[in-house]
Amino acid sequence: MKKIVVVDDEADICFLLKRFLSKNDFIVETAQNGKDGLALIESLSPDLVMTDFRLGDITGTDLLTAIKSKRPNVPVLIITGYSDIKIAVSVMKLGAYDYITKPLFPDEILVTVKKAIADAESSKDEEQEYTTAVSSGQPSENAKPVRKASSRMKAGYVMGQSDVSDNLFRQVDLVAPTNFSVIIYGESGSGKEAIAQEIHNRSKRRDMPFVAMDCGAISKELAGSELFGHEKGSFTGALQTKIGHFEMANGGTLFLDEVSNLSYEIQVALLRVVQERKMRRIGGSKEIDLDVRILVASNEKLLESAKSGKFREDLYYRFNEFTIEVPALRNRKDDLMLFAGAFLETTNVELGKNVSGFSDEVKNDFLTYSWPGNLRELKNVIKRATLLSDGELIEEKSLPFEIVNYKKLKDLDEEPAAPNVSVLAGTIESASDIEDSKPSLKTVANEAEYDMIMQVLRDVNFNKSKAARLLNIDRKTLYNKMKQFDI
Repeated sequence: MKKIVVVDDEADICFLLKRFLSKNDFIVETAQNGKDGLALIESLSPDLVMTDFRLGDITGTDLLTAIKSKRPNVPVLIITGYSDIKIAVSVMKLGAYDYITKPLFPDEILVTVKKAIADAESSKDEEQEYTTAVSSGQPSENAKPVRKASSRMKAGYVMGQSDVSDNLFRQVDLVAPTNFSVIIYGESGSGKEAIAQEIHNRSKRRDMPFVAMDCGAISKELAGSELFGHEKGSFTGALQTKIGHFEMANGGTLFLDEVSNLSYEIQVALLRVVQERKMRRIGGSKEIDLDVRILVASNEKLLESAKSGKFREDLYYRFNEFTIEVPALRNRKDDLMLFAGAFLETTNVELGKNVSGFSDEVKNDFLTYSWPGNLRELKNVIKRATLLSDGELIEEKSLPFEIVNYKKLKDLDEEPAAPNVSVLAGTIESASDIEDSKPSLKTVANEAEYDMIMQVLRDVNFNKSKAARLLNIDRKTLYNKMKQFDI
């Protein structure tokens, strides 16, 4: 049976997840703070960790970093409120497998947990097969270099049909046949790795390995071993010879995502390899000739990082033979529904569903929303909505609250509250009784809260227990809200 560690400072969440996952044949242990969670992970050696982003004694970022330094191959699922979507996306760049938003849905949890464990096992098997084959000097046809398990673009990249997409892929077509090193810029989740894969697929190296390494997900201590490999016994814990990413990619393409996160020492070693096209494993004496095309990605400008001293300027100029900017999803609205349809198609296959499309309201919501998490966020939203849908189309009720109410929430941020206005149960009572007064912040918030409660109550036929669970509040709070809004 697979082992799971749940870390959450809410005892109810720990209890419910343990009961649900145990019924689905997992061994589950829980902790209510980061310190106890790390101790549990160290002693239990779990196959998966689920942790809330907001813990009392430690942040989700710090906990994830600590987990990855001790158990780099263990997939980590982040539990977060949808209001923390930007944080969740950034945490994925540090090595989290995926995130799950509250309120928690059992079916979604089970699908994500099983997929995370399966991907981790598949990645481990491929790496072991390849390492064994290369170490024996007899790599088999089936031995493949390990690819980043957290990739969200395994089904391929949808090119798009807009002028923005045409311009992007003109650049890909232009640089792909060359051996130029390429810097790929773009926001988190915009598809930088997928663009790197497309460059490789359209190059003369297409039949050779494409190896991806997320530099932001690997600790400073492990980065050298991951890049260059090591010999057995070269340092404490080096129990066997390890093949590094450069060797795996020999003859093909190496993609370094978030390359600016590499330490200064690793940058020095990387510069030598790039210049001389030779390398040695850590602890080794034999020089290995390399024929590797290097593609790098960053969500910050490397020249600015070089000027600030974070990134070596000479390494920047080695990489900067060609530059590609991947546009954010909010700047590709003409392609958005094309992307959404492609993600829906793959999600239907993954979940065994048969959802045919999106309602007009959902399409409008998608085109209005800003998509801070870009393509990764769009795919996760569609995956969640498909899971929750019970008809032929995805309806608004299956979307997160922040997407459905994006325009209203945006207006809250931009418009000042009207003076001399008091609010009661979503109505305005003004001392001056001016009809054209702008609604106050609290008014719009109450209206949004009322709409959300009513939507959920209707969805569950006014079953208040179910509604409270979906709203992530207790029944007493729900009763108080219903009384406040005169429902």
